[in-house]
Amino acid sequence: MIQSIDAYRHRIPRSHKPGMRIDGCIYADRTMLEQIEADQTLEQVVNVAMLPGLVGTSLAMPDAHQGYGFCIGGVAASDFDSGIVSAGGVGFDINCGVRLLACETDPRDVRSRLEVLLSSLFRDIPCGTGRKGRLVLSAKELDGVLRDGARWAVEYGYGEEADLARIEDQGTLSQARPESVSKRAKDRGHEQVGTLGSGNHFVEIQAVDTIYDEPAASAFGLHKDQITILIHSGSRGLGHQVCTDSLDAMQRGMRKHGITVADRQLACVPIHSEEGRAYLQAMAAAANFAFANRQMMTHWVREVFDREMGRQSIRLVYDVCHNIAKVEEHTVEGKARTVLVHRKGATRAFPAGHPALPEDLRTIGQPVLVPGSMGTASYVLVGTDRAMNETFGSSCHGAGRAMSRTRVRSEISAEELLSQMKALGIQVRGQSKAGLTEESPQAYKDVERVVDVMTGAGLARKVARLVPLAVMKG
Repeated sequence: MIQSIDAYRHRIPRSHKPGMRIDGCIYADRTMLEQIEADQTLEQVVNVAMLPGLVGTSLAMPDAHQGYGFCIGGVAASDFDSGIVSAGGVGFDINCGVRLLACETDPRDVRSRLEVLLSSLFRDIPCGTGRKGRLVLSAKELDGVLRDGARWAVEYGYGEEADLARIEDQGTLSQARPESVSKRAKDRGHEQVGTLGSGNHFVEIQAVDTIYDEPAASAFGLHKDQITILIHSGSRGLGHQVCTDSLDAMQRGMRKHGITVADRQLACVPIHSEEGRAYLQAMAAAANFAFANRQMMTHWVREVFDREMGRQSIRLVYDVCHNIAKVEEHTVEGKARTVLVHRKGATRAFPAGHPALPEDLRTIGQPVLVPGSMGTASYVLVGTDRAMNETFGSSCHGAGRAMSRTRVRSEISAEELLSQMKALGIQVRGQSKAGLTEESPQAYKDVERVVDVMTGAGLARKVARLVPLAVMKG
């Protein structure tokens, strides 16, 4: 089934199974490939390769594991004129993403007040399943969030104008239409903007312990021993409901448009169909909600540091989407094409010179943020030309889950986990014991190996390594 091209690339030829329209490719070392083969990831890569209108290759990043329809860590692009859009190719947590902040506080001062800072963050940033936020938005205000994203938050005083330049698409997807979002989705979202959520979402205080690429690190505003804050969250219940609504509409739409799929979880419709346009408008609105969500949490992080440490300068390094579908220009088989790139548990990795990048980063390339698991390092990478040529300018989005939540709960208790974290010198606060154990480091792949695959394959370059000091989990 799998043909190893080199140490990091493994091909599934389209001849492997009747119905495959394009090849599959998995980026992994031999150990990771064995992990990937243990679940349905490879079958999902094959099933995606059967969708109509796809171009290039059905891809799986080294953090890949089984997901809904598409694997987590999956990337696929469809021709914009004749291809399809699949809600499963984006996922339920639309624009789940990561935002990196850099702080100029003396690291010794932060380390001496970690317990106070963590407690204040836990108090000021609502977290946990279904948790309501500090704001309750009116219908008009929520529509503003859905339409304008992070810009709405900045205009209402939650951040700085300079923040917007360091967010993908300046924090606003212009195709968003609030009217395409259902009342049920809006009901779930109007009290959740500015909330962390649960699962693998977190706010983490870190320190830069290694710089690999001085020019890139300098351009990103990073230096050794610097304090950073990483925020991982998405579109909460609103985005989940948008996906649920859209999957139902796409199931009906497939019958209407005569589309069949290998797995019903891959429900899809033509991009330019009524259902396709409605999904992309609602997806963009949910993505804008997530941008605003992370923007407001950024504001509250700044407030905590200002209050506990004195007036601080906390800059936004970059904010990347993980679960999204975007219209982009790529070269496919030597020809320039407009495509809709589905990235599910994968992030953009655009190289130097790309017009989508802010001017001050255009000579360097896009920051790629790769969080580890609780207790392990995170990485800042930068995109490359090879990624543009092979993966539609895409990279991994994290360590990637290696163990189910049920299994990890049976193998370690919250008390054991907290003891392990204490031994590592890492402070941890969580909304629930079960939530903590589900996110134990052993539940995830080795982020060092994941990053080594990305860099070994030439899809990204290492810029900096960040180590955790204090972690707040939902």
